[in-house]
Amino acid sequence: MIVIENAKVLLATGIEETTVVVDGDIVASIGPVVTHNGARVIDAAGAWLGPGLVDLHVHLREPGQTWKEDLDTGAAAAAAGGFTALVAMPNTQPPTDTGARAAAARERAAEIDTVDVVTAGALTRGRAGAEMAELHAMYEAGTRVFTDDGDAVPGAGLLRQIMIELAGLPGAVVAEHAEERELTAAGHLNEGAMSALHGVAGLPSAAEDVIVARDLVLAADTGARLHIQHVSTAGAVALIRQARLSGLTVTAEVTPHHLMLDESALSELDPNLKMYPPLRTSSDRAAVSEALGEGIIDAVATDHAPHALAEKDVPFEEAPRGVIGLETAAALVCSALGDDQRKFFERLSMAPARIGGLDRHGVPPQPGSPANLVIFDPGRRWVPRSFASKAANSPFLGKEMVGKVLATIHDGRITYEDGL
Repeated sequence: MIVIENAKVLLATGIEETTVVVDGDIVASIGPVVTHNGARVIDAAGAWLGPGLVDLHVHLREPGQTWKEDLDTGAAAAAAGGFTALVAMPNTQPPTDTGARAAAARERAAEIDTVDVVTAGALTRGRAGAEMAELHAMYEAGTRVFTDDGDAVPGAGLLRQIMIELAGLPGAVVAEHAEERELTAAGHLNEGAMSALHGVAGLPSAAEDVIVARDLVLAADTGARLHIQHVSTAGAVALIRQARLSGLTVTAEVTPHHLMLDESALSELDPNLKMYPPLRTSSDRAAVSEALGEGIIDAVATDHAPHALAEKDVPFEEAPRGVIGLETAAALVCSALGDDQRKFFERLSMAPARIGGLDRHGVPPQPGSPANLVIFDPGRRWVPRSFASKAANSPFLGKEMVGKVLATIHDGRITYEDGL
């Protein structure tokens, strides 16, 4: 039994400073406790307590690239970051594009007891963008999020066919990587002031905007549930805003690094700042931050993309794209949203759980609810010196953070704690 006292608890009815008792894998009670009966008692004074965080977009590199990350180290990083559920991308080697591979991924994930891991399915066979993957077979194996993340489906005709198929499957989501590769094939950072300064080919914001526009039209035409991954441009925000105002069911995510950084950070072309979509302009950053606050962008997802040190220790143009984010996300999102506990848990837990169909997660604690929880101190200052992840390709390594996960509880068991 775990008794958590004095926390500011996010309840369905509001925020209340109270006591939460966890017994087994459920929340047993909320309110004053007369006796602890030998329970583990945590004094969480000044901290927030709410549903464990949920990440809709991580790369765990298993199978095929486990020298970068694997499910065990990714799960450890997730627990350290306050996450109790992850959606792993299917761009593994081989990709998750068949029912058999989806079932195998589910069996492997069942071996992890510190976080729930579900694997998204590819939209196209081999993620090659030429023919439909085994959508129905993967759905039968439990897959609900489908994406070719790393690539947009190039052909509108094929994507429309895919959307029609998935629109008929309850809970299925088409998650699109919004990038028109004909516009970005030679690029390494945002097309703008920094690309001109360094004489490096850039990726125009139009490459994101045209795919978002196309996909919104196709979603309206087919009735598919569309989710836009890692939104980074003001133009994409405007398109999503207009679509939602017109009644279209569309959701979107933004990464912590796009909330906190813009292209001005690339004055020295640090390879740990190379990611796709690239860091955009300050006005783009302001637009996505405002959209997250409004709820036009529903969720924060880390796009945790681990790489080995040697892979990033090369000139910027040669480095792979991607940064890690599981262990710093909570602090960065807290900084971006300010002292707003409800929005913090809505964007990092409740909305991602709804989008991903993760019913046991994203639930404010109440008697009988699953004990998937996080204790977060919004005022704790700390500096990440190392990570539980195998990788360290983070632009925030060695930088002071404000806001720290104190404990993560998954299925009633403490999977991470710091200083309690």
